[in-house]
Amino acid sequence: MSNVIGLGQQQNNHSIDEGIRQAVNISDAAQLENNFITLMVAQIQNQDPTNPLDSTEFLNQYSAMSQVKSLENMANVSKNNLVLMDNIQTLAASGLVGKDVSVNTEILSLDKNPVEGSFTLSHNSSDTQLILTDALGQKTEVTLNAHTLGKHNFSINPEALGLTSGTYRVSIATTSGEAPSIEVKGRVNNVRVTTQGPELDIEGIGQVPFYNITEFGQVALNDLY
Repeated sequence: MSNVIGLGQQQNNHSIDEGIRQAVNISDAAQLENNFITLMVAQIQNQDPTNPLDSTEFLNQYSAMSQVKSLENMANVSKNNLVLMDNIQTLAASGLVGKDVSVNTEILSLDKNPVEGSFTLSHNSSDTQLILTDALGQKTEVTLNAHTLGKHNFSINPEALGLTSGTYRVSIATTSGEAPSIEVKGRVNNVRVTTQGPELDIEGIGQVPFYNITEFGQVALNDLY
């Protein structure tokens, strides 16, 4: 009789263990925890009184389930925070429409209007060139003369340079070999919401990601010079 009880106990334990393995595949941590508690109670109720199960193992498994649930809760909180930050970023970007901003860029979308920008040197340059490259690879060089280290402003007048409307790559060449980043000022025409975050349509520059903005305010460009 004891052999029959022992065999039945093993079968019950095997079925319960199999149920635990299946429950682990559930992605929802809360449901996983509930299933585990149900299976644990069933296993305790069906254990062999002459060979009781180790309670320490139950506690370790339950602790593991609690950790999984905590991790899922933390993931949900982080996801909600990211959504909140995206919404705040979008609202901030929409508030810049009609205002002037400065952005880091290597691309300009030129028409007939002049474009104002700046660059910062870490070394002196005896001969500094502003280079504009069109879509066909043709380069237009604008001599900026010698510059010491520090921040320097420049202006691009497409009509005076004989540049046609279009997209240009802009860069600075120096005698020291330094290639400084370029900041360009422009007015925000509109904001487009994308999966990568808000993009600003800036006059004279084109579409620019929100995180490329280096400076913004309500002061008109004419008041800066």
